[in-house]
Amino acid sequence: MSHAHRSSLRPPLVTAERTLAEITEEICAPLDRRPGLAWWSAFVVAFSAFMLGAYCIYLLLSKGVGVWGLNKTVGWGFDITNFVFWIGIGHAGTLISAILFLFRQKWRTAVNRAAEAMTIFAVCTAGLFPILHMGRPWLAFWALPYPNTRGSLWVNFRSPLLWDVFAISTYLIISAVFWYIGLLPDLATARDRATNRVQRGVYGVLALGWNGSHRTWSRYETVYMLLAALATPLVLSVHSIVSMDFATAVLPGWHATIFPPYFVAGAVFSGFAMVLTLMIIVRRVLAWEHLITIKHLENMAKIIIVTGGIVGVAYATEFFTAWYSGNPNERFAFMNRIGGPYAWSYWTMVSCNVLAPQLMWFKRLRTSPVALFALSLVINVGMWFERFVIIVTSLHRDLIPSSWVMYHPSWVEIGTLLGSFGMFFTFFLLFTRVLPMVSIGEVKGVLGESRVRLRPVEPERAVA
Repeated sequence: MSHAHRSSLRPPLVTAERTLAEITEEICAPLDRRPGLAWWSAFVVAFSAFMLGAYCIYLLLSKGVGVWGLNKTVGWGFDITNFVFWIGIGHAGTLISAILFLFRQKWRTAVNRAAEAMTIFAVCTAGLFPILHMGRPWLAFWALPYPNTRGSLWVNFRSPLLWDVFAISTYLIISAVFWYIGLLPDLATARDRATNRVQRGVYGVLALGWNGSHRTWSRYETVYMLLAALATPLVLSVHSIVSMDFATAVLPGWHATIFPPYFVAGAVFSGFAMVLTLMIIVRRVLAWEHLITIKHLENMAKIIIVTGGIVGVAYATEFFTAWYSGNPNERFAFMNRIGGPYAWSYWTMVSCNVLAPQLMWFKRLRTSPVALFALSLVINVGMWFERFVIIVTSLHRDLIPSSWVMYHPSWVEIGTLLGSFGMFFTFFLLFTRVLPMVSIGEVKGVLGESRVRLRPVEPERAVA
């Protein structure tokens, strides 16, 4: 979309020689052919985990929150840990699409579509946990300020928990619209290629009458730009507001002003790790190494190094602030993290989030898909433990020593956690079968990027 000059010394964004028609055929191929054994195997595993989670939710709804391992002291456990983790995962998709688009970072073209889908699926998964935590999820609509006849029963606008409702629902709507608008040209392509009447009808309705004219493209680019500008502040606001669920409390370990930037950096950190996990699998299974190149993976690894560094500094700043405050309760909360009964979870977090990403400073590892895949899994584990440490270690030893108690998750909570991963990957695998995983139009736009076209050698010069 931009026509700025770029040096031919930069590596091309599509490393194989392809025509425009070949790009279309290649990206649409998964929609045309039957799924293979690898897809079915992955789908069976993901769907089985999804069903396990659904069964655990059924037990929760039929028997109550007593099936969880919560107690009077630790009222938030796996449920809120999973909620914050999945919201963080949902961060990177819109970040890649919106912020990198506004900054004209063309390397986003091969990964933005799947990342946007990841955002929607992750936010849907995250939204499940606060609703379940309510105990009576069928009354979840009470969190919305709508006209009612219940007198003084009204939402508390001063509560950050209510801010979550608005922030996350707005983020989900804008992200879904942004994703759908970006899909329009490719839906029209799928409509024009469809040989099945049903497919042609469905893609035709979804394409909203796209005709590929200059006027259509011009309006599309204007709307896309506006949505990117609208989505960018939402990326920063969502996890900031989630962090205020903790920062506005007086509990030692939570009451910290550093939480908003710390949570946003952590969300981008974990979100990019999940994008790496997904895209490395996709490029390997579909043999798309020329579309999702090493350069794409390396750029994401560099962002992980930066955001991981911010997260590491935030960990150290928390300890410094607790020491400098002179508050004995605050100091005890952090000493309890590194030496208390849950110290194993803290050091797991530090090992995965601070030490492991440092390996990406080595270019050999940063450009190795196998090493990046392993590191991305380690980072995701570490980021889940970060939320567990913040929530559980602060709650289980609060300001009243007589109420101190340990928290042990029940098998229902563990099953629900596995089910959330099953739900996410089930949706993502279905997405790979019905919609183009890479933006066809945008990849065609960078097809000639930095590519030096060799001129035919003149006969006289060849003889000389």
